Amino acid sequence: MRRGNAPLPLRLYGAAADLMGPVAYARVRRKLAAHGTDPARWQERMGHATLPRPEGRLVWFHAASVGESASVLPLIAQWGRAQPETEFLITSGTATSAEMLARRLPPRSRHQFAPLDTRPALRRFLRHWRPDAGVFVESELWPQMLRESAGAGVPLALVNARLSDRSARGWARAARTARHLLGHFRLIHCQDARTEANLRALGLDRARQGPNLKALSGALPVDEIERAALAGQIGNRAVWLAASTHPGEEEIVLDAHRRLLAHLPEALLILAPRHPERGPDLEVLIAERGFTGARRAIGAVPAPETQVYLADTLGEMGLWYALCPVTCLCGSFTAVGGHTPYEPAHAGSAILHGPLYANFAEIYPALDAAGAGEEVTDGAALAVSLSRLLGASDRLDAMRDAARGFVAGDAGALDTLTADLTAALGLEGAS
Repeated sequence: MRRGNAPLPLRLYGAAADLMGPVAYARVRRKLAAHGTDPARWQERMGHATLPRPEGRLVWFHAASVGESASVLPLIAQWGRAQPETEFLITSGTATSAEMLARRLPPRSRHQFAPLDTRPALRRFLRHWRPDAGVFVESELWPQMLRESAGAGVPLALVNARLSDRSARGWARAARTARHLLGHFRLIHCQDARTEANLRALGLDRARQGPNLKALSGALPVDEIERAALAGQIGNRAVWLAASTHPGEEEIVLDAHRRLLAHLPEALLILAPRHPERGPDLEVLIAERGFTGARRAIGAVPAPETQVYLADTLGEMGLWYALCPVTCLCGSFTAVGGHTPYEPAHAGSAILHGPLYANFAEIYPALDAAGAGEEVTDGAALAVSLSRLLGASDRLDAMRDAARGFVAGDAGALDTLTADLTAALGLEGAS
């Protein structure tokens, strides 16, 4: 597609993005360096490949970070089983997603950091990889990446799309730009009915609801040796998890834990912040609130006297969900908008959450209605729910069973989505 066909806002954006490319690269390079990423891989952000292109058909998946990347792994694995001759490339933008993918890539897959949204970087990327199709994940939509890919003849699809009512109102104010940008997709798979309705209201009739990929992703991986060791250290104590906490939420869960200790004095809270680099500050907060704490990032383990175990490490959420029969899923007591409940549900953990879950406006009410989740408003209400669940095994068991049932999805959903994608992208049959 010629650049001149784009609405003016996209043309202005493209000119600015190209101009600011060196500044953007300097910023992302600093981030990768701070994370300890191999310097040889930094150049991937400028479109320079560090791996050869495999022979034959190559399907490219593009995701933002860890959650989005992980959500498409079962789809890629299923696609690979259905078409054993197909190879896969996954791009993402963060060092943490690269680390996760290095451990969990399906067969015949490889990872590269995504090129910046500049024409020089994208054209280098596309010339080397020559993907036969591109699949974008959720809302990771870079205007020039879409336009350059379509211009290079790469058929595109969007999976697990999510568009809130608020975002839809914003898109509606630039409806022509939205239709131009999203019109590059031959298929838009929506994770909920609200997104389908919002996209169709913009004139995108290729949008249709399907299964949420995160519901089909299964339980997060667990280091069984670590789980056995920690279970031995915790023993028979009542234990609960505050998962993915954000600033302002730790005070709520610590208040709840103080109240819980009045009823269950041996109870243990595992506190897993959304951003583990906040660990040192949270260690201070835990001590200031009068709790006996232990911090995993410095090698501490939960001792009998430990009241709060600070799980400030990366890549271990599966371990905490597996260990804890109850999870308070945070990001829902502040304006973050909530986090996915599918991961704790797959692990069979009963879910408590706050009232602010705009990102999952359809899912959380359904979770609660199924008996797998419960909304609480503050630390006092959270403590009441924790006491009721941790003090009554039959009630807790019922809620955990409901959580597992909530994510016992359609066994054929991935087959259907794979078939829909291959048909829409013109990839049916052998390469």
